[in-house]
Amino acid sequence: MNIGLTGGIATGKSTVSSMLTRKGALLVDADVIAREVMLPGHPVLAEVAAYFGQDIIQADGQLDRKKLGEIIFHDEKKRQALNEITHPAIRREIRKQMMDYEAAYPDRLVVVDIPLLYESELQSLFEKIIVVYVPREIQLHRLMERDNITKERAEARLNSQMDIEQKKQLADEVIDNSGTLEKTSDQVDELWKRLFRS
Repeated sequence: MNIGLTGGIATGKSTVSSMLTRKGALLVDADVIAREVMLPGHPVLAEVAAYFGQDIIQADGQLDRKKLGEIIFHDEKKRQALNEITHPAIRREIRKQMMDYEAAYPDRLVVVDIPLLYESELQSLFEKIIVVYVPREIQLHRLMERDNITKERAEARLNSQMDIEQKKQLADEVIDNSGTLEKTSDQVDELWKRLFRS
């Protein structure tokens, strides 16, 4: 079974995905794939640099993520342009990894962690979609603490994604990660049982 795992920035998707992998799920991580297509020498990075300018490339050939982030979090058109360059390559790799896992491990649960699952309209790839949820105020607070950024910057990042309440409404399953790790773990246990009952 393939399930999509999503949420918002700083809602705790990695926490939940690691709990699922400890139970035996196989993980396809869109963030890892997104980083790989931005490595020196990858054609996607070359295309991004051609569009945004060589300023976003550091002396060692690596992408300057902070610089690119500052550009796209404040400019909807440029964010869209970046997505149009990167998303097709990321989607191809997600599909490939899913198919490879399905062929090699037909009885295992495959969890695909995609932060922008709904924004990218990838729902049709999955049998179920799980949203890792925290209320926006907690999300904002965690993001400011995690990335050591101002409220204004954190708001800009949250505003660049679909609202977490909207994602919660669209979900097949919701894991509320606003409490303790133990409470989140209990919900993951219950979810695991439901997935294997159906």
